[in-house]
Amino acid sequence: MEYTSISPVTMFLNAGPVGKIVMAILLLASVWTWVLIVEGVVAVVRIGKSTRIARAGGPAGLLAPIEAAGEHAASLDLPGESIGERRERIAEIMSRTGRELLTSAEGGLPNLAVISSVAPFIGLFGTVWGIMTSFAGIAQSQDTSLAVVAPGIAEALAATAYGLAAAIPASVGYNRIGAAFARTGQQVAHYIEDKALAITSGHAAPARQREAA
Repeated sequence: MEYTSISPVTMFLNAGPVGKIVMAILLLASVWTWVLIVEGVVAVVRIGKSTRIARAGGPAGLLAPIEAAGEHAASLDLPGESIGERRERIAEIMSRTGRELLTSAEGGLPNLAVISSVAPFIGLFGTVWGIMTSFAGIAQSQDTSLAVVAPGIAEALAATAYGLAAAIPASVGYNRIGAAFARTGQQVAHYIEDKALAITSGHAAPARQREAA
C-alpha cells in the first residue's frame, strides 16, 4: 500500500479489505448522522413555530392533533365532574397526545446516541487491525523500517479519524437537539395549559345554559 495523500478517499482506496469495511461502515454512519441532525433541527423549528403561532391565537398547524384531542375530551360529559376535574382531564389527554407528537418528531434522536457511542469502538477496531497489519508486515519482511510499518499505521489512524468523524457530530447533535426538544416540549406544555383552559371555559357556558333551561 502506498499513501501519497492523506485525503479520506485515498486512505480508503489504499486500505486493506478489513480496513475498507470498517471505513465504509463509519462513512455510512457519518452520512446517517447528518441526515438525522437535519431532520431533528427541521422538526424542532417546525414545532416551535407552530407553537408560537398557536399561542398567539393563530391556527394550530402541527399541533392540530393536540387541539382535536382536547375538543374531543371536552365533548364528553361525565356525571358529577367538576370544572377543575374536567380541565385536568382535558389537559391530561392533550398532554398525552403532545408527548406522542414530540416522540414521533424526535424520530432518530436515539440513533444519534447509539452512533456517538459505537462509532469510536468501530474505529478502534480498525485501528487495532491496522497495527496488527503493521506487525504482520514486519514479520514477513524481517524489516522494521518506516516503509514497512507506515501503510498499516496509516490505515489504523485513518480508521480512527473516520470513527471520530462519525462520533463527534452525533454526540453534539444528540445533546443540542435533545435540549432543543426539551425547550420545545415546555412550550407545547404551556400551549396545552392555555388551550385546556380556553376549551373548558368555552364548553362550560353551554353546559350552564342547559342546566338553567
